[in-house]
Amino acid sequence: MLVGLMLFGSSAAMALIVTAFQQNLELFHSPADVVAGAVEPGTRFRIGGMVVDGSVLRSTDSVDVQFDLTDHAQVVTVKFDDILPDLFREGQGIVAKGQLNEDGQFIASEVLAKHDENYMPPEVAAALEKAGKMPSTAATFGSKTLVDP
Repeated sequence: MLVGLMLFGSSAAMALIVTAFQQNLELFHSPADVVAGAVEPGTRFRIGGMVVDGSVLRSTDSVDVQFDLTDHAQVVTVKFDDILPDLFREGQGIVAKGQLNEDGQFIASEVLAKHDENYMPPEVAAALEKAGKMPSTAATFGSKTLVDP
C-alpha cells in the first residue's frame, strides 16, 4: 500500500511539473512560420526578425507603437504598448515576446533589441540565413574594412 501511495504521489508531482513547464514554454517562430499558420492566436511565443524600414508608427498621445517585422520572406505587424528599448531602430534585428490576436497581428509584451552592431539573436540569424538574407557582418570605418569575417 505504501509503494502504491508513493507511485501515485510521484505521478501527480510529475504531472504538475509537466503542466507548469508547458504553460511557461515560449517557442521561437520567424515571420514566415507565423504567416504559414504555425502558431494559433492566443499562444505565447517569441518572434524575431528585422524591423522594416519606414514601418514604425508611434502614437501621438501614448507610448503605443506599431511596426512591421520581416525575415525577408514574410512580414508580421507587431503592436507594443510600452517604452521601446533605446537600441530599437528600423533595419535592426529584434526579438519580441507576446501572442497573436485574431487579426494576425502580434501583440508584444516585451521587445528586445540587440546590444551592439555585431550581435544578432541566434534565432533571428537562423531565420535570416534560411531566407538567404543575412546582412553583412564586416566591420568598416569610413571606406576602410577593418574586419571581414
